[in-house]
Amino acid sequence: MSDVPGSRRPATPAPQRPNVVVIYADDLGYGDLGCFGSEDVDTLYLDGLARDGARLTHWYSNAPVCSPSRAALLTGRYPVHAGVQEILGGKRGTEGLPQQPTLATTLRGAGYRTGIFGKWHLGTAAGHTPLDHGFDTHTGILAGCVDYYSHIFYWGAGNPVHDLWQDREEIYDNGRYLTEVIAERAADFISGCGDDPYLCYVPFNAPHYPMHAPREYLDRFPDLEPDRRIMAAMISAMDDGVGRILAAIDDSGQRDRTIVVFSSDNGPSAESRNWLNGEEIDYQGGSAGGLRGAKGSLFEGGIRMPTIVRWPGVVDRGTEITEPGAMMDLLPTILTAAGVPVPGRVDGVVPGWAGGTGAERDLFWEYGPQLAVRRGRWKLVRSPREVLGGPFVLDEMLVDLETDPAETTDARERVPGVAAALGEALDDWAASFGWDPTPWL
Repeated sequence: MSDVPGSRRPATPAPQRPNVVVIYADDLGYGDLGCFGSEDVDTLYLDGLARDGARLTHWYSNAPVCSPSRAALLTGRYPVHAGVQEILGGKRGTEGLPQQPTLATTLRGAGYRTGIFGKWHLGTAAGHTPLDHGFDTHTGILAGCVDYYSHIFYWGAGNPVHDLWQDREEIYDNGRYLTEVIAERAADFISGCGDDPYLCYVPFNAPHYPMHAPREYLDRFPDLEPDRRIMAAMISAMDDGVGRILAAIDDSGQRDRTIVVFSSDNGPSAESRNWLNGEEIDYQGGSAGGLRGAKGSLFEGGIRMPTIVRWPGVVDRGTEITEPGAMMDLLPTILTAAGVPVPGRVDGVVPGWAGGTGAERDLFWEYGPQLAVRRGRWKLVRSPREVLGGPFVLDEMLVDLETDPAETTDARERVPGVAAALGEALDDWAASFGWDPTPWL
């Protein structure tokens, strides 16, 4: 058995079980990859991954911000059911992800090695770190963002705090670009697992602010405007990191046994804290690809994610999958593929393309006090914002996503029956967990 740093128990070799690599970008927009329509950002490795697998063009984050979307990914539950509705450290004061079965705890119990490399953002206190939620090993940051070179967290109340960890030990790698560190550690983990099945979760912190990129990547985009140029450089560096991870899979001889999923936690950020050249600016370097809204919004630009799946023998190469799905579907899909029982009550389902029924269902979102539901081609949104912390731009809107993906036209008067049915479904879902918008107003 290979010696993997931080491993706590022998893994049971199970060659028939798939390895799983989940790569999660941070604040990456729907239009920020070449394979999703970007004309100015070169994403060689992610575009290649899409050619080898499938683009999921109607795949969603379960929230328009970091922490709730990550909670849904790991638990297979809506954020409100997982106990994380807000960015941790926000208004509701959640300390961290509550104890419950996660993708990591369940796979580890079935003999998998489990590693996370990158941004956690689901709790920093004892009992809430990655090692408390099923991961054998972790290299990365616990909070929401850091300087890419000093690995110091500068934002919010209090003094700057260094935030780079190997398991429970604070480590220092000053001056190294964090995206490269994350990719290196993830590739090393994959290489060290040998024939043991593994879960490698790689939540990059790129291209989340602060806007930092090495000169070699900036030089790839000399003709772009400064804000788009540094965003392109950060994405390109992450893409190279993805290439390093994919090479480690190939070098291990495990390509045909390994499921690779790439997605993002929410849409592009328009926050003033996007630190460029040492100043807080109104930075809009990311692209939602023509979708309305951005990070913090329940319009499509805040929640529809550029998602790629490579799954040899299951997903046909070079295809587009339009079945709506969300990150909470990942847990039941992977566990079913591994032959592992799905624990407890989850909200996610196995999609049709992965062997599920593919039956139409409602998808719900809440991010105080915004609410939304999608059923087939129709989406109803209430009290939406365009950006995180922005004003509420309307009370309610029904859109036909098949003909109006940019959400420009209210269709309630054209199909009042659809609006009423979705409104009732949204009311029932919100009432099921005692939804109260008051703390958000």
